[in-house]
Amino acid sequence: MLEQISLFILGGSGYLAVELAWRGTSHWTMFLAGGICLCLLHWLAARQISLPAAAGAGAAGVSGLEVCIGLFCRELLHIRVWDYSAEWGNVAGLICPRYTFYWFLLCGWVVFVLRLAQQVFCSPVYCTRRTAAEY
Repeated sequence: MLEQISLFILGGSGYLAVELAWRGTSHWTMFLAGGICLCLLHWLAARQISLPAAAGAGAAGVSGLEVCIGLFCRELLHIRVWDYSAEWGNVAGLICPRYTFYWFLLCGWVVFVLRLAQQVFCSPVYCTRRTAAEY
């Protein structure tokens, strides 16, 4: 449970940081989106699927979450946190192929780092018992 809470806080903070660096502004709902996204990516990183497949699933998940949060902000909070209506192929101004591709690249990098961290920090560096083949 502590791991999931830590991932959520790290993901929320990271998402806000990316938005502030890229657009110069953000919204509190993006913290929620980032937390959910990193938990999703952590789940994907633990699966035995290829990195491109995990990145694609992550990008689809992030884009789907952006649609949900974008609609929530527009319909219930009456604000537009972002607007992609000028982008080619946009869906209701909430997502577009260009940013989904950016999410694909970022998700691939995050899944790679999560898998590397799992391998480095959760695998023994040495073995104290010999296997039968070593005798």
